[in-house]
Amino acid sequence: MAKNSTGAFIGGILLGGAIGTIVGVLVAPRSGRETRQILKKSADALPELAEDLSTTVQFQADRLSESAVQNWEGTLERLKEAIAAGLDASQLKAQELNEMRNIAAKPTSSSEQRD
Repeated sequence: MAKNSTGAFIGGILLGGAIGTIVGVLVAPRSGRETRQILKKSADALPELAEDLSTTVQFQADRLSESAVQNWEGTLERLKEAIAAGLDASQLKAQELNEMRNIAAKPTSSSEQRD
């Protein structure tokens, strides 16, 4: 069943393409010679257009690549700063906790023991 649908679809594409070509030739506003000359000029210009397009795409890719690297470097720098700040804060908190433990672990004085 699927093979018949695929065959019918391909047949429809071929038939539509043939009909479109015939109608296009019949209603073309130019003669065949003029149309061929225009097509030849267009075909001759294609390599230059392709080169221009390639250059433009390469330029855009390079620019995006540089932008991505700059963004990554900025993100990496902020991440390093955040890690350093986190380490500093954790070391400070550890010192505070150690001081609190030391205070709590000190034996009470003799006057406090009598009360």
